[in-house]
Amino acid sequence: MNEYFHRQIKLWGEQTQRSLQDKKIAIIGCGGLGSSLAFGLGASGIGHIHLVDFDDVSLHNIHRQIAFKMGDEGINKALINAKIIEERSPFVKTYVHECDAAEFSEKNIELDLIIDATDNLPSREQIDSYATRVGTPWIYGSVEEFHGQVCFFEKARFASSFKIIKKEPAGIAAPIVMHIASLQANLALRYLAGLSVKKDLLYYLSFNQDGELISKKFKVA
Repeated sequence: MNEYFHRQIKLWGEQTQRSLQDKKIAIIGCGGLGSSLAFGLGASGIGHIHLVDFDDVSLHNIHRQIAFKMGDEGINKALINAKIIEERSPFVKTYVHECDAAEFSEKNIELDLIIDATDNLPSREQIDSYATRVGTPWIYGSVEEFHGQVCFFEKARFASSFKIIKKEPAGIAAPIVMHIASLQANLALRYLAGLSVKKDLLYYLSFNQDGELISKKFKVA
């Protein structure tokens, strides 16, 4: 283990790295954000990763969902991500749940952290209600066009900060998906490793017409 996680152990020591083996997280949604999260967190030494998605791979997913390749059409997204994680790291156990956020929440699985990788506001409201009910923090992430949002929710409520509507997502550029998932993964790993994380603070990131990255922060209640 020490050789595999050599560079991470240099960050926080062997004891912290070993403590990650006991952590349990859920990634709800295994498409764009979920694929990138699986890559970012799947080889970090988190001992137990629950992957939740009812959907199968479609051709139009592949350009922005990095876990999938041509020929994966029709296979459940969580199954593919689980296989990739376990092939990359022998230190992680994955659990596949072929269902939506609402059905997963009814399983009452003990978790240290929930990570949102869904693509609609009603699903995120379900995650927020679930996380509040069981007293587990969660990390929100969303992408659209060339912008995205991330927030580590602990005490604040999602429904208090967002108007919950049903809306078809606009176009999405593949790199912004990986960018937002990377921010989610960094917050998750810092939290699980016992490092400081700003809670209930919404990060809004976008690229303007000149390609300049703009970052704003907002307190949520």
